[in-house]
Amino acid sequence: MREGYSILLELSDVDPFFDKKKILLNDMGFDVKEIVHNKSSLDRDSLSTTLNQMLQIARIIHLDEVELYFGQTGGLGFYSPRNEMEAQNFILSLIKSALSHHVRMQTHALQDLRDALINRIHELGTEVKVENKIDINYQCDKEKCLVQWAQNSGAKTRLQIAYVEGAGRGAIAMEDMEVGDIAMEIPASIIISEDLVYKSDMYQVLEKIDGMSSETMSLLWSMKERHNCNSQFKMYFDTLPENFNTGLSFGVEAIMALDGTLLFEEIMQAKEHLRVQYDELFPALSKDHPDIFPPELYTWEQFLWACELWYSNSMKIMFADGNLKTCLIPVAGFLNHSLHPHIVHYGKIDSTTNSLKFRLSRPCSVGEQCCLSYGNFSGSHLITFYGFLPQGDNPYDVIPLDFEVDQVDTMVECPLSNWTTHMVRGTWLSENQNIFYYGLPSPLLDCLRSARSQMPFTKTLIKANMEVDKEVLEDLQSTFNAMMENLSDVDSVDRESSSWDVKLASQFKEMQRRIVSSILTSCSTGIKLVEHELSKCKAEE
Repeated sequence: MREGYSILLELSDVDPFFDKKKILLNDMGFDVKEIVHNKSSLDRDSLSTTLNQMLQIARIIHLDEVELYFGQTGGLGFYSPRNEMEAQNFILSLIKSALSHHVRMQTHALQDLRDALINRIHELGTEVKVENKIDINYQCDKEKCLVQWAQNSGAKTRLQIAYVEGAGRGAIAMEDMEVGDIAMEIPASIIISEDLVYKSDMYQVLEKIDGMSSETMSLLWSMKERHNCNSQFKMYFDTLPENFNTGLSFGVEAIMALDGTLLFEEIMQAKEHLRVQYDELFPALSKDHPDIFPPELYTWEQFLWACELWYSNSMKIMFADGNLKTCLIPVAGFLNHSLHPHIVHYGKIDSTTNSLKFRLSRPCSVGEQCCLSYGNFSGSHLITFYGFLPQGDNPYDVIPLDFEVDQVDTMVECPLSNWTTHMVRGTWLSENQNIFYYGLPSPLLDCLRSARSQMPFTKTLIKANMEVDKEVLEDLQSTFNAMMENLSDVDSVDRESSSWDVKLASQFKEMQRRIVSSILTSCSTGIKLVEHELSKCKAEE
């Protein structure tokens, strides 16, 4: 028997960013299939070294597009809290698997590694923990009835519903919970999915319509079912708000306040798409089948309400039969989104229990709001379809840049810069505050430098490329100066007396101005730095 144990960390060959991640792994001395060997007994320093090595690999494996593009986040030593949690839980799953296959001596070593990792997860949780204030005056009576109804159907929860200031209804931990604990479990029998449409009288009509998706069928079903007094889901529909207050419900004043922002375009395009979709279906369906689609239940206003319901509350769920369906999950819909969620993986029905389990990826203390992740979404997307801006700096609040550089595809010597799309975000999130990147994303600058100098930009050529750097920064400065001019000042908005939508629009515009301002500051600082270096070069000539 060989002493010690081995754990394999592997980058999937179907990863959409396989080539870029492979380069990062190779640069750090790792392969796409890296086996970590360890002795059966390690001292504290060796254990820490092993864990750091595994985390370096796991972080790269779990990078998403934005994290890969921008690189490590300034001051943190890792890419993002999201990525760090994914990496930590990935390693935890590998350790759990290894524990089930190793003998006693190896088990002790693996448990030591697991304990060290759990400590890291606790440390990260402490760093990102958000304090919430509960409004004790909000009784949540309907919500309590819904929870009781779900529990009578087999649901289990260690959370209670309460009103959280600034977030609305949320799920609060009733006890301390650890990594791996199940905070909530919902039986498949009370999940609202397309299967309910197939059993209804409207299916025979809808299935004959070309291009009719299962999501649209479910939406139309819910428009009618919310008014059904005998519905199995009456308790659920009774807890839903009359207005969801997403960006799709923004009034004229709020839309006008968004002029010049990314959110303006997103909301206008989304509403236009939904209006076209509605007009294709109604009033035709109500005229042809008034008994199935009563016109009073299928107005534009009710259609928009149902769209907001499904956009803001639905989840993609993989069922035991392998089918992926868009569903509404009673009770689980009270779990709010966070940039630092407790629950990350929750989209698969457990075939053994035929239930959906919400398992913690980091600890949650009693009295703390338990959150999940709706996805890696920008603030504009979250406002449009969910109706809020998350607390903290959102790393996915990026501004896409639309320009063409013929030389992008020729940069074989700098593959990590070979991106077909480019973006910027608030430079306070960037670590690269040096002469090469000025706090701006390196793929963008390397691409623009290459376009101007006709050669890959390298550090050894920095003096020869100073003039190129200056031109690049001046071009970016000009672009973002024009963008800032289009973003009128938000100081004139009276936050206290304004409606909810105008307040939210103003918050978004303020956030986008902050991003643009930080980029302009970086450009200005970079230009001054380059001019200083150029003057030194001239003095040395």
